[in-house]
Amino acid sequence: RAERWPDRPAIHCNRGTLTFQQVIDAAEHVADDLVSSGMKAGTGLGISDHNSAEFIIAMLAGLRCGAVVVPIASNLTTTERDALIEGVGLHALLCEGEGERSIFIGTRHFHLRRMHRAEERIAPHIAEAAFIRFTSGTTGTSKGVVLSHRTVIERVEAANKGLGLSEHDAVVWVLPMAYHFVVSIMLYLYFGTAVILCADFTAQAIAHCAARFKGTLLYAAPTHIRLLVADRAVTSLGTLRSVISTSAGLPLGLCAQFKERFGLAVSQAFGIIEVGLPIINTERSDEAPEAVGHALPDHEVAILDDALHPLPDGSTGLLAVRGPGLFDGYLSPPVSRDQVLRQGWFLTGDLAVRTADGLVSIKGRRKSMINIAGNKVFPEDVEAVVNAHPQVQASRVFGGAHPLFGEIVEAEVVLAPGAQLDPEDIVSFCRERLSAYKLPQRIHFVEALAMTATGKVKRV
Repeated sequence: RAERWPDRPAIHCNRGTLTFQQVIDAAEHVADDLVSSGMKAGTGLGISDHNSAEFIIAMLAGLRCGAVVVPIASNLTTTERDALIEGVGLHALLCEGEGERSIFIGTRHFHLRRMHRAEERIAPHIAEAAFIRFTSGTTGTSKGVVLSHRTVIERVEAANKGLGLSEHDAVVWVLPMAYHFVVSIMLYLYFGTAVILCADFTAQAIAHCAARFKGTLLYAAPTHIRLLVADRAVTSLGTLRSVISTSAGLPLGLCAQFKERFGLAVSQAFGIIEVGLPIINTERSDEAPEAVGHALPDHEVAILDDALHPLPDGSTGLLAVRGPGLFDGYLSPPVSRDQVLRQGWFLTGDLAVRTADGLVSIKGRRKSMINIAGNKVFPEDVEAVVNAHPQVQASRVFGGAHPLFGEIVEAEVVLAPGAQLDPEDIVSFCRERLSAYKLPQRIHFVEALAMTATGKVKRV
């Protein structure tokens, strides 16, 4: 892209704009420094920083010198970061702070800290490993997902058949880059699309960046959609043509409010680190905003029973995906993709339903499903109702033990600032909107919910 469009903008941030040529030149320079520091094919390189042009340059430099790059979110505690470094077995960490060698990236000094790992290669069971990212750990232990260079290319090419981005687009970026690099940042640069980095994630900052740099796509999470709807000072989103929400389900009422405020429908997308972006709702977002959409052209989607038999349309079952860009394996224990797939399918762990024309809606995670005397309850369905209460900010629904029914529905609820509610107020609100067996039987008011690093509600 730098050869084709050397002077086109690649990254916009509050400090200015970097062209494709400037980005590639900087990445080549950092790659040379990494090689002279001992980084080579197969070495594990952790890269930690906040959303920044320097983070992008460092990631590209690590890939350029053949290292297996591991993005590390800057908001992790020291204990969490050290556990990740030890668990992966990294050879080195590139970050701000102390280190054996200083490396200048963009306008800042980073330091390379060597771990003196004995093993020569990381993820040796994966040929040409390029990238490791950990799953969000919503319902269990986080797993290291390994992608090869070939898989990265397959993944971004397949995903863009749904996104349709080109050199004429600019993406307003507000999600944590460490968790969304390959099928997002890498995809944008691969297709010549500019990345707009917001200095912060307030509604006014998002609107300002969209207007200043002529953004065409906002890729965000439900939290950002809520902020934009709630901030009455934001009256326009400038040149934005589309909005995509990912990471968690989007309440229906919020979609309608956003469309009324800004005249833009919000499309949901289903992304998963083992697969990439196989499903997106670009065609039916107006009439069915709750759906995650249709499978992209290169992917197949099926709804299966426990024996992996296809279920009829309208039935709830296991969501399975296959197509290009599937992960190459897990890091530890070392497992290859072929050992994980079932009859060529990757089972996502989600329960979903599909209409006759292929529109997919997520019902919930299989591990988090609540079984009440044989009646199945999906926490997400109950949370959508609880969260619709005007005095509720957020909730987490889960199954609690019961001697007769096996499980009952429990909920942790975060009230909106200044709100005062009794548990019965919430039960009464739900009683008008849910079947009796889905009603929360125990409600706990809490200050905050346990969240994963990617902003999802953490399931127990």
